[in-house]
Amino acid sequence: MREAKKDTSLIAYCGLYCGTCRRYLSGKCVGCHEYTKATWCKLRTCCIKNNYSTCAECTSYADPNDCKKFNNWISKIFALLFKSDRKSCIAKIKSVGLDKFAQEMTESGNYNRPVK
Repeated sequence: MREAKKDTSLIAYCGLYCGTCRRYLSGKCVGCHEYTKATWCKLRTCCIKNNYSTCAECTSYADPNDCKKFNNWISKIFALLFKSDRKSCIAKIKSVGLDKFAQEMTESGNYNRPVK
């Protein structure tokens, strides 16, 4: 079992934090940036194409929910099942930066909702 650690490369393109996710920590997932088989994820593809670390760097949409890649039916089901709040994660990244976001998520143990 991996240990939770602060690592900005473990912030998923959508703003979730892989560094504290149970699947990542148990070795069942390599994390968003390393999961090359996730070609189905249009959000991941968009961020890679535009050389973004996360959606927080996107200047096309002030509100990520206006983006069809960020806000689609798959993301709504994911949010419901995992009680995640990717929009708040992206907002938090914009306000505090990647390093502080990763630190806060590591300390809180959250992967799907930012520290308020």
